[in-house]
Amino acid sequence: MTLKIKKLREGAQIPQNATGGSAGYDLHACIDAPVTIAAGQTCKIGTGLAIALPNAECAAFVYARSGLGIKHGIVPANCVGVIDADYRGEIIVGLTNYSSQAFTVNPNDRIAQMVIAPVLHPKLEECTALDDTERGEGGFGSTGIGD
Repeated sequence: MTLKIKKLREGAQIPQNATGGSAGYDLHACIDAPVTIAAGQTCKIGTGLAIALPNAECAAFVYARSGLGIKHGIVPANCVGVIDADYRGEIIVGLTNYSSQAFTVNPNDRIAQMVIAPVLHPKLEECTALDDTERGEGGFGSTGIGD
Protein backbone atom coordinates (compact mmCIF):
# COMPACT_ATOMS: atom_id res chain seq x y z
CA MET A 1 0.00 0.00 0.00
CA THR A 2 1.30 3.46 -0.88
CA LEU A 3 0.30 6.92 0.34
CA LYS A 4 1.20 9.49 -2.30
CA ILE A 5 2.24 12.87 -0.89
CA LYS A 6 2.62 16.08 -2.89
CA LYS A 7 4.49 19.11 -1.60
CA LEU A 8 2.47 22.22 -2.43
CA ARG A 9 4.92 24.76 -1.04
CA GLU A 10 8.62 25.17 -0.47
CA GLY A 11 9.50 24.10 3.04
CA ALA A 12 6.74 21.49 3.39
CA GLN A 13 7.93 18.42 5.26
CA ILE A 14 6.98 14.85 4.42
CA PRO A 15 5.26 13.34 7.49
CA GLN A 16 7.20 10.74 9.45
CA ASN A 17 6.58 8.40 12.36
CA ALA A 18 8.45 9.61 15.45
CA THR A 19 9.30 6.02 16.41
CA GLY A 20 9.02 2.58 14.82
CA GLY A 21 5.89 1.88 16.86
CA SER A 22 4.11 5.20 16.20
CA ALA A 23 0.64 4.90 14.69
CA GLY A 24 0.57 8.50 13.48
CA TYR A 25 2.67 10.46 11.03
CA ASP A 26 3.68 13.88 12.41
CA LEU A 27 2.33 16.84 10.45
CA HIS A 28 4.46 20.00 10.41
CA ALA A 29 3.44 23.64 10.17
CA CYS A 30 4.34 25.02 6.74
CA ILE A 31 4.20 28.72 7.57
CA ASP A 32 6.47 31.64 6.68
CA ALA A 33 6.48 33.20 10.14
CA PRO A 34 5.41 32.28 13.68
CA VAL A 35 1.65 32.29 14.36
CA THR A 36 0.47 33.11 17.87
CA ILE A 37 -2.81 31.54 18.92
CA ALA A 38 -4.39 33.58 21.71
CA ALA A 39 -6.21 31.86 24.56
CA GLY A 40 -9.58 30.66 23.28
CA GLN A 41 -8.66 31.39 19.64
CA THR A 42 -8.64 29.04 16.64
CA CYS A 43 -6.18 29.35 13.75
CA LYS A 44 -5.77 27.41 10.52
CA ILE A 45 -2.23 26.15 10.03
CA GLY A 46 -1.25 24.79 6.64
CA THR A 47 1.03 21.80 6.17
CA GLY A 48 1.93 22.53 2.55
CA LEU A 49 0.97 18.95 1.66
CA ALA A 50 -1.73 17.14 -0.28
CA ILE A 51 -2.22 13.38 -0.29
CA ALA A 52 -3.77 10.66 -2.41
CA LEU A 53 -4.96 7.82 -0.24
CA PRO A 54 -4.48 4.30 -1.62
CA ASN A 55 -8.18 3.60 -2.13
CA ALA A 56 -11.74 4.53 -1.14
CA GLU A 57 -11.71 2.00 1.71
CA CYS A 58 -9.45 4.20 3.85
CA ALA A 59 -9.27 7.74 5.16
CA ALA A 60 -6.71 9.87 6.94
CA PHE A 61 -7.57 11.10 10.42
CA VAL A 62 -5.86 14.12 11.97
CA TYR A 63 -5.44 13.86 15.74
CA ALA A 64 -3.87 16.02 18.43
CA ARG A 65 -0.29 15.51 19.48
CA SER A 66 -0.53 14.50 23.11
CA GLY A 67 2.21 16.86 24.28
CA LEU A 68 0.57 19.90 22.67
CA GLY A 69 -2.83 18.97 24.04
CA ILE A 70 -1.87 18.06 27.59
CA LYS A 71 0.98 20.50 28.19
CA HIS A 72 -0.29 23.50 26.21
CA GLY A 73 -4.03 23.04 25.54
CA ILE A 74 -3.47 23.08 21.76
CA VAL A 75 -5.75 20.61 19.94
CA PRO A 76 -7.48 20.29 16.58
CA ALA A 77 -10.54 22.55 16.52
CA ASN A 78 -12.80 19.78 15.22
CA CYS A 79 -11.34 17.19 17.61
CA VAL A 80 -10.50 14.78 14.80
CA GLY A 81 -10.06 15.91 11.21
CA VAL A 82 -11.20 13.53 8.50
CA ILE A 83 -9.47 13.51 5.12
CA ASP A 84 -11.61 11.66 2.61
CA ALA A 85 -10.08 9.41 -0.04
CA ASP A 86 -11.14 11.75 -2.86
CA TYR A 87 -9.77 15.00 -1.32
CA ARG A 88 -6.70 16.43 -3.06
CA GLY A 89 -6.38 19.85 -1.43
CA GLU A 90 -3.91 21.02 1.18
CA ILE A 91 -4.04 19.41 4.60
CA ILE A 92 -4.85 22.31 6.91
CA VAL A 93 -5.05 21.82 10.65
CA GLY A 94 -7.39 24.06 12.62
CA LEU A 95 -5.79 24.45 16.04
CA THR A 96 -7.67 25.75 19.08
CA ASN A 97 -5.96 27.08 22.19
CA TYR A 98 -7.95 25.86 25.20
CA SER A 99 -5.38 27.20 27.66
CA SER A 100 -5.35 30.60 29.37
CA GLN A 101 -2.06 31.61 27.73
CA ALA A 102 -1.10 32.48 24.17
CA PHE A 103 0.82 29.79 22.28
CA THR A 104 3.13 30.34 19.32
CA VAL A 105 3.41 27.88 16.45
CA ASN A 106 6.74 28.23 14.68
CA PRO A 107 7.59 27.19 11.12
CA ASN A 108 8.16 23.42 10.90
CA ASP A 109 6.70 22.71 14.37
CA ARG A 110 4.95 19.36 14.63
CA ILE A 111 1.29 20.37 15.07
CA ALA A 112 -0.79 17.18 14.71
CA GLN A 113 -0.56 13.55 13.75
CA MET A 114 -2.17 11.79 10.81
CA VAL A 115 -3.36 8.20 11.05
CA ILE A 116 -4.44 6.20 7.99
CA ALA A 117 -7.24 3.77 8.79
CA PRO A 118 -9.80 1.59 7.01
CA VAL A 119 -13.32 2.92 6.58
CA LEU A 120 -16.41 0.73 6.27
CA HIS A 121 -19.23 1.62 3.87
CA PRO A 122 -22.08 -0.72 4.89
CA LYS A 123 -25.37 -0.82 3.07
CA LEU A 124 -27.82 1.39 4.98
CA GLU A 125 -31.21 -0.02 5.91
CA GLU A 126 -33.92 2.04 7.58
CA CYS A 127 -35.86 0.06 10.18
CA THR A 128 -38.50 0.58 12.86
CA ALA A 129 -36.75 -1.41 15.60
CA LEU A 130 -33.26 -2.49 16.60
CA ASP A 131 -32.17 -5.70 18.31
CA ASP A 132 -32.08 -5.65 22.11
CA THR A 133 -28.80 -5.68 24.05
CA GLU A 134 -27.92 -5.86 27.74
CA ARG A 135 -26.97 -2.16 27.69
CA GLY A 136 -29.94 -1.02 25.63
CA GLU A 137 -30.27 2.78 25.41
CA GLY A 138 -27.99 3.48 28.39
CA GLY A 139 -25.30 5.99 27.60
CA PHE A 140 -23.31 8.90 29.04
CA GLY A 141 -21.97 7.07 32.06
CA SER A 142 -24.64 4.38 32.34
CA THR A 143 -21.97 1.74 32.94
CA GLY A 144 -20.39 3.71 35.80
CA ILE A 145 -16.88 4.98 36.42
CA GLY A 146 -15.49 2.48 38.94
CA ASP A 147 -15.25 -1.27 39.27
